[in-house]
Amino acid sequence: MAEAIMEGLIKKEKWQADLITIKNRSNTQRVDELRVKYGVVPASTIEEAVAGADIIILAVKPKDAHDAVNNIKPFVKSHQLILSVMAGISTETLTDWLHLQNPIMRAMPNTSASIGYSATALSSGKFAMQSHIEKSLELFETIGTVTLVPEEKLHIVTGLSGSGPAYVYYIAEAMQKAAEELNLSEEEAKTLISQTLLGASLMLKQTTDSPIELRRKVTSPGGTTEAGIGKLDQFGVQDAFLACIKRAVKRSEELGRLN
Repeated sequence: MAEAIMEGLIKKEKWQADLITIKNRSNTQRVDELRVKYGVVPASTIEEAVAGADIIILAVKPKDAHDAVNNIKPFVKSHQLILSVMAGISTETLTDWLHLQNPIMRAMPNTSASIGYSATALSSGKFAMQSHIEKSLELFETIGTVTLVPEEKLHIVTGLSGSGPAYVYYIAEAMQKAAEELNLSEEEAKTLISQTLLGASLMLKQTTDSPIELRRKVTSPGGTTEAGIGKLDQFGVQDAFLACIKRAVKRSEELGRLN
């Protein structure tokens, strides 16, 4: 996720690569790969990464969150904006760990940030002021759309749009397999599938029709689409997606309780 955000910001030329400093726990080879690929600046120490920053972005796995915050805590200054993209970890928890009244924002983007099409939800902690919200909005609007939500809804967002690209790729994977079994080439299938998904997404975004209405307009009685949807209903695909999203939401809640 950190790379997707970096890539999106640099591609949109909103932030210069040499103004972005990066540091991970120990994988110096990975840091060097990102330096070569994007032109960002590796920090040799955590103090170097944190001390001069206007915005500190925490983009580690939730299981590593406590250690990451403890490592940066000695170098954080109270005026610095902390922006977390970690699933499940509340702004209240981060404040408790830091023992500081820093402005903290939480964001749940997705990996489409790398091409400027993230769907990001953004929430503010109790010490964040309007200026911090606006700064965070500016950053994430560079890499897609941003929706302000109360923090308690971020678990839902995590399971819906945070994990959402994987669900779409899962569908595309099934479509690809079907195409190959029916003797379309991989290149032919990819072109048709990607354009179909793109067109459907734009229809959802640009028309006032609901998903149900759009589906009905494609589904002629007795036609091919009705036959295909019938099979999806037979296998309970919609129920499976409901269960999938609810389970992802529950996991986000579980990750928060673990910390």
